[in-house]
Amino acid sequence: MRLTSTTDAPSATTADTIVVGVFEGEDVAHDVEGGALGALLERGEAKRSFRHVAVAHAAGRRWLLVGLGKREAFDAERARLVAVSALARANELGTTSLCWEFPHHVSGAVAGGLVGGTLLADYRFERYKNLKDDEPTRIEELILSAHDELGPAVALAEVLATAQNAARDLQNQPSNDLTPTALADRARELAAEIDGLEVEVEGREQIVARGMGAFACVAQGSDEEPALIVLRWNPPGAAADAEPLGLVGKAVTFDTGGISIKPSAGMEGMKFDMSGGAAVLEATGAIARLGLAVPVIAVIGSTDNMPSGRAVKPGDIVRAMDGTSIEVNNTDAEGRLVLSDCILHARALGAARLVDVATLTGGVVTALGSVYAGVMSNDDDWCAAVVAAGERAGELAWRLPLHERYAEDVKGVYADLTNTGRSRKASPIMGGEFLHHFAGDTPWAHLDIAGMSDDAGLPYASSGGTGWGVRLLVELATALAADR
Repeated sequence: MRLTSTTDAPSATTADTIVVGVFEGEDVAHDVEGGALGALLERGEAKRSFRHVAVAHAAGRRWLLVGLGKREAFDAERARLVAVSALARANELGTTSLCWEFPHHVSGAVAGGLVGGTLLADYRFERYKNLKDDEPTRIEELILSAHDELGPAVALAEVLATAQNAARDLQNQPSNDLTPTALADRARELAAEIDGLEVEVEGREQIVARGMGAFACVAQGSDEEPALIVLRWNPPGAAADAEPLGLVGKAVTFDTGGISIKPSAGMEGMKFDMSGGAAVLEATGAIARLGLAVPVIAVIGSTDNMPSGRAVKPGDIVRAMDGTSIEVNNTDAEGRLVLSDCILHARALGAARLVDVATLTGGVVTALGSVYAGVMSNDDDWCAAVVAAGERAGELAWRLPLHERYAEDVKGVYADLTNTGRSRKASPIMGGEFLHHFAGDTPWAHLDIAGMSDDAGLPYASSGGTGWGVRLLVELATALAADR
């Protein structure tokens, strides 16, 4: 979809369909000749209530009158939702060129919401389908018409939505195609496209040689080569003492549970267990494309978790990169094993602040559903910054507590730690406390996105992968760059 912004009136564009929004208690700012839009409101066909859409034909165009709800409540997220409604109706009408008349007196972030919501809702994953010649026409162009120039806001929204959709592409691929090697290839592709973005990929032999016994034990059951993917963004002109932001992603490209095998029902969805890694990968690419003035070290641990004669067994004891011994009492609690070594590696590479992103536990879905991700942290200020970035980006996170009593529950009987708590209680926090050990004193936040990664019911990403976390991480990096 081509994106343009203009200060011309909507009627001066080439769009065949024009969208006009109206707030509660207000009238249409610029009606068409003959007052066709106002007449829709008077007849009750159009309403000012949030996301209601009505259609008019006037001056040789189609016009969509969309209710925006209360002005004071209208923000970027509500703009994304309104954009979904407008796009759906425009598609029904066979639109090829769509123009939004930008609402008056709203923030520039709303422009990003309208663009982002449209691009995200327009996403299709069809690479494995044999499409018919009579498939519905897709919208080819989106135009934003405003009194003021919106070019920068539109460009930013396009980068973010493109990155989020790219993460969805990675998520939606089956694990026979999206292997750790294929994920590493995508990292190399980004580094080849973007100046200043560097990539290093290491396989099984190097992972073992680094002493990453926790990561290696998950990978040992699979014939697929694991990948330790490191992306570095070094912005031009960055100070020598600039503190890098560390992003760590879990990318288990398929999780059978290993020897502690999962039930067969729904196991096909375990291809989404690489969602945290996809978000970190594409967010890092977006940060680099935007040229944000904050150094980034992204570490992604990618492997399959498979049962085999070589697989790690319940009760085995392994050692992480820092020498911590771990009882692997449940091989289906593999994500924290991968992340423990990746967090240690990010710290060793110089990350001064950390965020890890992972589909870690089913328990967080029970606790928070698909509205909030769970977040745990060892630093109040850093956690507040992560949560605030999510609020601005429209990706919400709710803080769950860490506590010494929880930490006691992840201490091992025969080793320093166990990868499962002594009971099923507080399972998301048990995962967080396990990772807390490896974060040490480095400000760190853990995002458990199991409820947000796929089939989350978001109107602009209702099924399949959501790319959740891309916007949050880019917004966090934007805030850090602004503080420098």
